[in-house]
Amino acid sequence: MGNSGSTNKISAQDKAILDMKNQRDKLHQYQKRITVITDRELAVAKECLKRGDEKKAKLALRRKKYQESLLAKADAQLAQLEQLTHDVEFAQLQKDVMFGLQQGTQVLKEIHKEMGGVEQVEKLLEENAEARAYQEEISNMLANNLSNQDEDEVEDELEALEAELSGIDLPTAPANKIELTDAQKAEIAKERAKKRARDRAAEQQQRELIPA
Repeated sequence: MGNSGSTNKISAQDKAILDMKNQRDKLHQYQKRITVITDRELAVAKECLKRGDEKKAKLALRRKKYQESLLAKADAQLAQLEQLTHDVEFAQLQKDVMFGLQQGTQVLKEIHKEMGGVEQVEKLLEENAEARAYQEEISNMLANNLSNQDEDEVEDELEALEAELSGIDLPTAPANKIELTDAQKAEIAKERAKKRARDRAAEQQQRELIPA
């Protein structure tokens, strides 16, 4: 009886480890493939800024951020599962492991949907009705899938791209430069956060005004 129980326990653990390995291999494949897409999205963002179209540039960067966040989420889940599957109390944690594997599969499905190819990225540059509908669809989807931190990071990347394309070289701080106090830095960060919150609210209001 004891031997039979031990065999079943090992079998379940081995299967979980195999499933995890398969997910990890698939994630690595997706990471390589999606890099081509995110590189193109960055190039599209720059091209849009050169045209003076900041809205589309931001959309390209938001889509890029979403894809990167999916990969990071899947990678973090798999790292956690790897620890669980090697835990000596695997039998007690088996439900958590199985649930984690199911979540990992769902995230990989979402990543797979983002593997539509570079041709979808090109739609961000187009002006026809089909492209505009696609851009609106992507914008609405991202509004529900990017955190405020993600949106802030997109804003930072957009500002960096604008500076790069404007030919602005950030100078090295002089030795006698007056450093801002922590309170001043916090106040600046607070004001930037308020502005970004207002911008997001305005975008959300605009989306709600557009008929479905």
